[in-house]
Amino acid sequence: MGRTMGNNFKTVVLLSLMTGFILLVGQMIGGPRGVVMALVIAGIMNFAGLFFSAKIAIASMQAQEVGAGHPLYDIVEKLAQRAGLPMPRVYVAPHAAPNAFATGRGPKNAAVCATEGLMQVLDKNELAGVMAHELAHVKHRDILIQSVAATIGGAISFLGQMSLFGGMRSSDDDRDGGSPLGMIGGLLLLILGPIAAAVIQMAISRQREYAADTEGGALCGDPMHLATALEKIHVMAHRIPMDVNPAMNAMMIAEPLNLRQSMAKLFATHPPLEDRLLNLIGRESTGMRYH
Repeated sequence: MGRTMGNNFKTVVLLSLMTGFILLVGQMIGGPRGVVMALVIAGIMNFAGLFFSAKIAIASMQAQEVGAGHPLYDIVEKLAQRAGLPMPRVYVAPHAAPNAFATGRGPKNAAVCATEGLMQVLDKNELAGVMAHELAHVKHRDILIQSVAATIGGAISFLGQMSLFGGMRSSDDDRDGGSPLGMIGGLLLLILGPIAAAVIQMAISRQREYAADTEGGALCGDPMHLATALEKIHVMAHRIPMDVNPAMNAMMIAEPLNLRQSMAKLFATHPPLEDRLLNLIGRESTGMRYH
């Protein structure tokens, strides 16, 4: 409970700083009009993130919903009952790389998804460990927070584009050919905006992975089930690329190997495997060997 409250406090601070930065940027490149525009953009993006992020995530993975009688559904159903959560929708995505994620605004409209590769390389207990981790994210409303963080970062980049193309200039700036400060600020935002979004997602995601690992290990009945699953996923993820948008990395149980991410290690959204295992089972390895 203490760690969860601490994570929530840190997340509120990070998101508040990011929102404040948006308003500062709006003031810098557009004055009072820029602040209003920044608030409008942030509001629209957060609305889209709240209500459409789940559908976008599922569609981008080409996932198909499964029902009662499917092995994954049956595992999730038992875990959800044990956790006291409403039954989420369950999906399977046609990807060879083993991975999983949860999405949705909260427990009442959550969805969990596993790849076909995950179901092939994990045994039943390990699969339960992974799904327990995802249900912990659902319980903590982590996906909602990550979606808000991502849309705030996107708002910063959008403000930069608006500044460069004149969408936030005042009538005086138009007569003068545009504010040099606003143009410089807009250019910097286009360059630094994606980095700022990655940093805020990284800070939020890493601290919440530890909490989801701890609760997921307890929910599945044995933390070792999740620990061995994480090791297997880590080994296979370095062998099989997963062609998904890097923006989805924070949602996954493990960082995908994405060929489009040349700076993956620098902006990794997950803690190192050794740190996760140390948090989960008190040592940096399970002692198992995988081939």
